Amino acid sequence: MAARYARQVLFYGIGKEGQKTMMEKSVVLAGCGALGCTSANLLVRSGIKCLKIIDRDYIEESNLQRQSLFDEDDIKQNLPKAIAAQKKLQKTNSLIQVESFVADLNPTNIETLLQDAHLVVDGTDNFETRFLINDYCVKNKIPWIYGACIGSTGITMNIIPSKTPCFRCMLENVPPFGTAGTCDTEGIIAPIASLIASVQVAESLKILTNNYDAVSKGLLKIDLWRNEMKRIFAEDIKDKTNCITCSQHHYEFLTKNACSMTTTLCGRNAIQILPPVGSALDLVKLAARLEKVGKVSYNSFLLRLKTGKCELTVFPDGRSIISGTNDIAIAKGLYAKYIGM
Repeated sequence: MAARYARQVLFYGIGKEGQKTMMEKSVVLAGCGALGCTSANLLVRSGIKCLKIIDRDYIEESNLQRQSLFDEDDIKQNLPKAIAAQKKLQKTNSLIQVESFVADLNPTNIETLLQDAHLVVDGTDNFETRFLINDYCVKNKIPWIYGACIGSTGITMNIIPSKTPCFRCMLENVPPFGTAGTCDTEGIIAPIASLIASVQVAESLKILTNNYDAVSKGLLKIDLWRNEMKRIFAEDIKDKTNCITCSQHHYEFLTKNACSMTTTLCGRNAIQILPPVGSALDLVKLAARLEKVGKVSYNSFLLRLKTGKCELTVFPDGRSIISGTNDIAIAKGLYAKYIGM
């Protein structure tokens, strides 16, 4: 074990005490896409105690361009991202605990999935989940690190409850649907995702070793194509905005009625549908029923049904991703028709 982390221990910012402290810490990674893959790989190699990966999605061929933990065999096996990541990472470092959860992070499960976390790293693809994480982390005084990428541009920011502005200080409400670009409309290059994730993990190491004086202040924005870097300092923004979350202590995104039952997935012509009440589907029985209406494939993790131009991917908890449409009404109709609502 001493040899594994020797070069990291030699670094003046960590040392033996820092490494020892870090090996007692648990990190939650919310989302295992382009940002999450790089973050997970670096965190596991750094020697934390436990990494918990939460991701609702499965692997597609278009992911391989930038999501470094996955390969073609994962696609052939129909593996969810969280499961495939866990398998790779556990081989990378068998000394730490890697847990995977194929789930949509929402108000009904966030208390369970984020419990015992010393830090939350953002690898999500939507603002609603980030507002949810922000509410939970501010309420429970857990640091979290925001990250996002599109095109050649990436943004990251540390949120340290009671010490820095929170995410809602910077962005008061979830942007209206259709107003923000996505990877599907703007594209993305892999290096910006790797860079932002690397910054997130560097900040993670500072937080996990209690080096708060070294933590980056404000919001960092980088455009690799234009060779531009900008930092926005906003230490006093919390007082100016009278933030709903960190000043008024109102955590509306933790309430069930604030959770959308449908989510448009970033970079995908797809809609996710989350049942109001958790289900426990028997995928074998469901496959037998759906084989009459289209091409079905399944394993213990998920079931896929191809029908016309659309494909339904159904998970054991009843959650479904309908690919081939961005129309919520069509997605709900297909879900109701084949799965039931």
